[in-house]
Amino acid sequence: MFKYTLDNKRYHTLNYYYKKKYGKKTFKVSLNGDFSCPNKEKNGHGCIFCSRLGSGDFAGNKNEDLITQFNNIKNIMEKKWPDSYYIGYFQANTNTYAPLEVLKQKYETILSLPNVVGLNIATRSDAISKECYDYLEILNKKTDLIVELGLQSIHEKTLKFINRGHDLNNFERAVKELQKRNIKVVVHIINGLPNETKEDMIETIKYLNQLNINGIKIHMLHIIKDTDLADYYIANPFHILSKEEYIDIVCEQLEYLNPSIVIHRITGDPKKEDLIEPKWLLKKFVVLNDIDKEMKRRNIYQGDKIKEIN
Repeated sequence: MFKYTLDNKRYHTLNYYYKKKYGKKTFKVSLNGDFSCPNKEKNGHGCIFCSRLGSGDFAGNKNEDLITQFNNIKNIMEKKWPDSYYIGYFQANTNTYAPLEVLKQKYETILSLPNVVGLNIATRSDAISKECYDYLEILNKKTDLIVELGLQSIHEKTLKFINRGHDLNNFERAVKELQKRNIKVVVHIINGLPNETKEDMIETIKYLNQLNINGIKIHMLHIIKDTDLADYYIANPFHILSKEEYIDIVCEQLEYLNPSIVIHRITGDPKKEDLIEPKWLLKKFVVLNDIDKEMKRRNIYQGDKIKEIN
């Protein structure tokens, strides 16, 4: 059995990471801290794929206070897994984009709750101030802190197309600033972006290996209503990966990914009522199971091809 799993997966599962660290079931509780986004403020749109909710479609309701959001989600989870630990996950929009006192109030409100053992903070590499880095360093000494950075792709042509608003150098500087402070980094990437080849997507994985990141979230590009990407797709239809193509790419990406990197997500999770394409993405557990089956069929594990790139 693969070293970093408890359930016969062939990749490094988040469940394994949490169970080894805490000894029992641990969940992320997705929160909406009512943050904004510098990229949206700059041009009124932000990244072309970003939803109205700032990629926080399953986060809490921003019209509710953070404790209410947290308890609503926690109470649902406790019915299935009582006596769990929790990670406060600031998910929607850019969760370091506010004055320091605002950040402190929001983060520490969640950390004060019973059985909360850590925070995951999703943000952008161009939205962390010097004083925020210093505060995160202090926070990291008090709790299990992870900063999630959106990258999506290493290819500059793609970053410009998706209106990412920063370049690869900016991203790399942010990773190094966080690592200098011993803060764990999880990176988001997207497969299936227009005009990217399978080789392009694998190159993104190889690059991230070199940065010694701690975790990764692999998303399938999905087109959501009321986004710039939806408008573009309607005017300029482009190829969207089939489920089989996506699984093929993910399996090979995992072979190239350092086995110590934790897989926090391996597919997208859109809302049915908002999704335009691809419809197959709605069957999340089918995709997950098919990835497992294909890795078993190929007899491959995360990191198998590391020697080829060293």
